[in-house]
Amino acid sequence: MGIKWDKILVTGDPMILGAQISIVLVSVGIVALLIYLKRWQWLWKEWITTVDHKKIGIMYILSGVAMFFRGGMDGLMMKVQTSRPEMEFLNAQHYNEVFTTHGVVMILFMAMPMLIGLMNIIIPLQIGARDVAYPQLNALSFWLFFSGAMLFNLSFVVGGSPDAGWTSYFPLAGKEFSPGIGNNFYAVALQISGIGTLMTGVNFIVTIMKMRAPGMTLFKMPMFTWTSLVTNLIIVAAFPILTVALALMTFDRLYGTHFFTVSAGGMDMLWANLFWLWGHPEVYIVVLPAFGIFSEVIATFSRKTLYGYTSMIVSIVGISVLSMLVWVHHFYTMGAGPGVNSFFSISTMLIAIPTGVKMFNWLFTMRKGRIKMTTAMLWALAFVPCFVIGGVTGVMLAMGAADYQYHNTLFLVAHFHYVLIPGVVFAVFAGLYYWWPKIFGTLLNERLGKWHFWLFVIGFNVTFMPMFFLGLNGAVRRAYTYSEESGFSPLFLLSGLGSAVLAAGFAVFCYNIYWSFRYGPKNVVSDPWDARTLEWTTASPPQFYNFAKIPVVKSLDAFWHMKKKGEGLTLKESELEEIHMPRNSWLPVYMGGVFMVAGFLLVFELHIAALVALVGVVVGLIIRSFDYDEGYHVHTHEIAYREKAWRSMEKEVNKYDAS
Repeated sequence: MGIKWDKILVTGDPMILGAQISIVLVSVGIVALLIYLKRWQWLWKEWITTVDHKKIGIMYILSGVAMFFRGGMDGLMMKVQTSRPEMEFLNAQHYNEVFTTHGVVMILFMAMPMLIGLMNIIIPLQIGARDVAYPQLNALSFWLFFSGAMLFNLSFVVGGSPDAGWTSYFPLAGKEFSPGIGNNFYAVALQISGIGTLMTGVNFIVTIMKMRAPGMTLFKMPMFTWTSLVTNLIIVAAFPILTVALALMTFDRLYGTHFFTVSAGGMDMLWANLFWLWGHPEVYIVVLPAFGIFSEVIATFSRKTLYGYTSMIVSIVGISVLSMLVWVHHFYTMGAGPGVNSFFSISTMLIAIPTGVKMFNWLFTMRKGRIKMTTAMLWALAFVPCFVIGGVTGVMLAMGAADYQYHNTLFLVAHFHYVLIPGVVFAVFAGLYYWWPKIFGTLLNERLGKWHFWLFVIGFNVTFMPMFFLGLNGAVRRAYTYSEESGFSPLFLLSGLGSAVLAAGFAVFCYNIYWSFRYGPKNVVSDPWDARTLEWTTASPPQFYNFAKIPVVKSLDAFWHMKKKGEGLTLKESELEEIHMPRNSWLPVYMGGVFMVAGFLLVFELHIAALVALVGVVVGLIIRSFDYDEGYHVHTHEIAYREKAWRSMEKEVNKYDAS
């Protein structure tokens, strides 16, 4: 099997030893705190077994923040290693493991849960629904994601991390060149997490298509809902490809098949094609919801309806189609030929057109608007120039001939960081500052938010701008060291210093979260930003049933027009009806745990034990098939009591100036 059982616990590296000690201490500390506070029952009932879309969304976001820290530490370690020529902070093997886990963690276990978390919280509220279409499936999606993330991160201290890059190209990722179990973690953990994401895609498509409030046609949906709908359509189209690719990878590594083994008649390029057929749409899976977030923030703080709403939708749909037609631009250098390269070069450049349309939509929305410079708006403003840099350099890389020079250099690394960090991370921060009062009923500190903004944006540009010039000067990616004679040292050092500033910005954000819960103003009004969409018609944070009375939508920016016309803002006790809600369930967390145990056994190639564990999955499915619990009803007197806690039943929710 190639497993050295005497070396299962990773040892010999001070940093890994420190991580192991930290994991043990943190785990013991959490358990001790829960025992001291007697919060086990609360944790189980309120969070672990919840099917409430808002709490599931919060758990996604908290997981994403933790993974941001983990992936960020990987990035800092790489920057320390390359800050000086011939540095010995990391050896070649450890560096390979770090840049592999950095990519996987940041894209799949940070960006995805952050955005899916915001979708979970906001989408049902924006469309006037009381929950998602399949609440228990939503909980299962989270626990499968969480199980996959924990299994992947376990590789850092048990068994060894994957080391073939986040793309895990064959033949490097095969048993011939990677005989350890690190890449087993990659294959199995991503499979478990990916199944959860695929379930999320199905759930949100049904939710958006079938559960919108009366009167909310497709062309009256908020832009974040639109981008989320298109995103989940891409998930359903692309993630089955990843599922198949990872299954074939697992068969090759664990059972001796040769789908990707060239020496045995397989095709290493089959993996490259399957991976990027999923991998390039994945870029838009994380970027499109971000475009929706920026649209909501810019419209709200410009006090204007989003300019070119219909053209925005058309451009988003166009991007989603083109995203499935450009995957070969990731391997121009692999000999596909000039005809193939030309086709994919043109299709790649075409994406710049709908992307440019959206840029003009946002700029014209701000034109003549009464812009309010909140922290959320600052992130939206910074996104525009930074993302344009990423887009322009993407057009450069789209040219097949030029890509031969750029492809394996740090120029490419700088490009995709200029796409993904402004296009995803800036959006996540904008969304959190914008929706934080709705989610938690308190505000993030605006002064700390601006410190966070400036440190992070300056640090980001100082970190990645030098990498364009390093790449043009010939510095290759994935290299753990370089010589003094290369002349790369000053720019590498500058980039390393920038990463320290960037990390300081993230630290301020983490402190801001603490400040919000410890010192933040409580009892924040339901609509602190004078916003435009339906999520702001509810309490902050929303009641577990979201809406006491489902709103009726008559126009785009429904809440804005309700405030302007003074319609639909009142609630009379005589209008209340009982609300049907689903009960909490232990099955999703049970299924996630069983998948994690089975996955762990499979990683270590204990096939019989893994098969026995998978019987637990079948048992869970059987139990679910005999679950006839149809939930419960919330009585009108309870609804009235809860609504009176945050508004007067007979009067308007608040007085608004919608002029």
